[in-house]
Amino acid sequence: MFRAAPFRIAVWSVVVFNIIFLGLPTVVIVLASFTAGDLLTFPPEGFSLRWYERLLGMRDFREALGRSLQVALFCTLFAMPSGTLAALAMVRYRIRFARTLQLYFLLPFTVPLVVSGIGMMYVFGDMRVLGSLWPVGLATCAINLPFMIWSVSSAVNRLDPDLENAAANCGATPLQAFFTVTIPALMPGIITGALLMFILALNEFIVSIFLVDASIVTLPVWMYTSIRNIITPDLAAVSVVYILFAIVSIFALDRWVGLDIFLKSK
Repeated sequence: MFRAAPFRIAVWSVVVFNIIFLGLPTVVIVLASFTAGDLLTFPPEGFSLRWYERLLGMRDFREALGRSLQVALFCTLFAMPSGTLAALAMVRYRIRFARTLQLYFLLPFTVPLVVSGIGMMYVFGDMRVLGSLWPVGLATCAINLPFMIWSVSSAVNRLDPDLENAAANCGATPLQAFFTVTIPALMPGIITGALLMFILALNEFIVSIFLVDASIVTLPVWMYTSIRNIITPDLAAVSVVYILFAIVSIFALDRWVGLDIFLKSK
């Protein structure tokens, strides 16, 4: 019992350190966004909403945010069917070269994003589609698709095959059983993967910078070009916007799926 006490102290020390290390930058940037001064400083010089008012009045910010939302939406809508079908194929069915396909889907994690961005720039450039938003959404989907596949694969592993057999015994066709039994049963994994894909696409910078130009700048690229000039508190306000999107996503995940189910998924 006495030996367990130092162990618990060590574990809780690591936990507290990680919480502070991960949470402190967020606290600093949120407080700094309310500064009344003209420079990004901490502690903030007074309290003011002037930078949020300035941000809402910036046309460039609104347009960049709208483009990022379009990219994230396209990425999510493309990833949901492709990731779901890929997860079902690899987990539930015996397909040739399954191991090769699994390794192939892991390529986005092994290939540096800079290399992926340059390669996609050449591909979409040869197709003469650069200057549109959908190539950016497709590229972000390609590099983040493993998250969607892993999320749905976890739900597929928990799916009871007897449910589909019961639907077949009741006269349902394979297509009817797929849409009325399989998809609803996999919905927690699909929703989890979709939210992850949306947030990752909204934040994607490295690949996006190779695929956008001055007419279709997304929000991360817009922030980068602004930081190159001078760091002002309105950029901290943009960071708070990203934090709000993350909070809303976590709330939606808890409401639709349940954080306990998400954290227990493997």
